Amino acid sequence: MVLSDRTIKLKMANGDIVVDPCDEADIQPSSIDLHLSDSFEVFNNSRYPYIDPLSEQPGLTSPESATTTEPFVLHPGQFVLGSTIERIELADDIVARLEGKSSLGRLGLLIHSTAGYVDPGWRGRLTLELSNVANLPILLVPGMPIGQISFTQMTTPVDRPYGHVALRSKYQDQTGTTPSKMYLN
Repeated sequence: MVLSDRTIKLKMANGDIVVDPCDEADIQPSSIDLHLSDSFEVFNNSRYPYIDPLSEQPGLTSPESATTTEPFVLHPGQFVLGSTIERIELADDIVARLEGKSSLGRLGLLIHSTAGYVDPGWRGRLTLELSNVANLPILLVPGMPIGQISFTQMTTPVDRPYGHVALRSKYQDQTGTTPSKMYLN
């Protein structure tokens, strides 16, 4: 069942859900608003002839930063990685779902392609998969509300939460925008 604002606050108070930082105004009826950090990973289109998910490709992306006075410009059809400001931590019986803000979706901004699921036991900042499907550039300003995270109580704690040694979790404790580590599979 999806947790209500009241239950989210209780779970945060007892440490089962951590969203840091979190302003009271960011807690919605069944989710918490998340904000865009200032770091991005931009694909270097001329570095490789293709993306090979099974090989490490140094230099496939490059870090870029933005500020409130010099936002990141996401061009039509462009795909970049971003990150949330907030650090998320989940107990081993809570799962979360990341979704875009509908107001941004109505402008053509998608915040994830497939990685909207946050496993029980997760710790770290969330990497965003930012796509502009509009026909005009979109300004991405650090600190802007970028998405929302909702939480679901599981029937039992999981046996192997994200980060368990047997799972070889590649992104546990990530601190910012993190490129793909598919090649480690």
